[in-house]
Amino acid sequence: MDGFLSWFFDFMTTMLGGVWRAISNFFVGLFQIINFPAYISQLKRYAPGFGVLDWILTILAIILTYTFWAGVVFLIVLLVRKYVRFRRSLVGNEDLLEEIADLHRDVMRLTREKEHILALQAGRGALDQIRLTELAERTAQTEEQGAAAEGGNSSEEKTGVAGLPTVYRFSRLTAVDERYRHYTPPVYDDSMSLREICDDLRNYAASAAHLYYEIKTIRLMFAGLASTKLILLQGISGTGKTSLPYVMGKYFLNDATIASVQPSWRDRTELFGYFNEFTKKFNETDVLRRIYESSYNDEINIIVLDEMNIARVEYYFAEMLSILEMPNPAEWKIELVPSAWPGDPAHLKDGMLQIPQNIWYIGTANNDDSTFAVSDKVYDRAQVINLDYKGVAFDAPATDAKHIRYSYVEDLFRRAIAEHPVAKETLEKVARLDIYVIEKFRVAFGNRIMKQLATFLPVYVAAGGTELEGLDYLLATKVFRKFDALNLSLIRDEIKGLIAFLDNLFGKGAMKECIAYLGRLQKMY
Repeated sequence: MDGFLSWFFDFMTTMLGGVWRAISNFFVGLFQIINFPAYISQLKRYAPGFGVLDWILTILAIILTYTFWAGVVFLIVLLVRKYVRFRRSLVGNEDLLEEIADLHRDVMRLTREKEHILALQAGRGALDQIRLTELAERTAQTEEQGAAAEGGNSSEEKTGVAGLPTVYRFSRLTAVDERYRHYTPPVYDDSMSLREICDDLRNYAASAAHLYYEIKTIRLMFAGLASTKLILLQGISGTGKTSLPYVMGKYFLNDATIASVQPSWRDRTELFGYFNEFTKKFNETDVLRRIYESSYNDEINIIVLDEMNIARVEYYFAEMLSILEMPNPAEWKIELVPSAWPGDPAHLKDGMLQIPQNIWYIGTANNDDSTFAVSDKVYDRAQVINLDYKGVAFDAPATDAKHIRYSYVEDLFRRAIAEHPVAKETLEKVARLDIYVIEKFRVAFGNRIMKQLATFLPVYVAAGGTELEGLDYLLATKVFRKFDALNLSLIRDEIKGLIAFLDNLFGKGAMKECIAYLGRLQKMY
């Protein structure tokens, strides 16, 4: 034990002595740099032998030397300040978004208080919930008695007890009911194939809106529409992410509803609205109106969530994500109000709204410091389409918009699945790739992705693409995207092996999208 203690004492003495020497030498060197008395002594020693030129060069040397050191110090200070500002902005970015959200909630609270005051001034805020329910029931009884007395003829004017009007709490949805009371469907053009629709839409976008997209992008869009109700358009700004669903709405003669997502969005009320207890009115949104209107028609309806990830998608879109995941469309319902009132919209049953099948939700996403990362929960349920390029202009023939039914497009999707089923050989290769990825990277395809694949590939082929091209894109955006969450520095060599495996399995260079994506991951480390 004594021997160890003696060795350890010498060992630590030597080490700490080195540390002390390093620190002391640093300060000794710094002192020597600014040791002006020594410099003056040196100058006095050599000055007797200086001529005019010697004095000029000496002064210049002193000025240049200390200018250099001043520049070095300035650069160090500048770099430190920039780093401090960068860290502060990085750390404070999410705090800033939270502050904005708090301010927005304060504004909403103050707005509701204002509505309360206005309601009180108008004399409408005194009824409690029990009295209002009783009034509604009495109103309904009176209406039934009146209708019976008139021989079953309905009246446009609805009045209740003591001449009080029926409570209309959904003004915009009720207006939709009135508009569709005598609705006549348009004449639909149900003669085009999927390939023809894709080509026609591309030409329409170019000729009518001067928006230029690759035909592959249009094919991917329709294949995505067939496989899921949620499409995610992501890429750099200015590539036409919002313009694509916009021009699709124009082409189908049914304009898309564009909802601009705000950083303060935290729950479902941002999409569907909320019931105001003071005014006894439901604050309806454009999204809610479009969902309700879709239940009346057989059109292709598009709702755009612009800048989708400027707020957390899992917060405000959580209920819709769960609904769209249900296998039975009859269960796609949202509760707007807890109970039914006389005067509620016709398609609102017991406060529940059925989500129609003829709606697609298309979100646009930018990837920068002002946005949140899209979670795997959203990615797995959505079909991702990358728009990382600006379209190249081309000459397109003048093309008219088309009235195409939703049910006809769905029939085209079913026909594509029947006529172009995924090849057995392709499924076997995908299974082998799945096993390889699980063993090497602990990443699995999942049943949801395989289900989407069975629909995506046939529709992509029917739209004019090839099965291998569609599979390449789907694997790159749905499977290999998950590698972003892995420690890339540890799997760099495994990625090389995966690229070689893809070349061997599908053919040299056949999986271009996958290999390009994996190559970008390699370059990051």
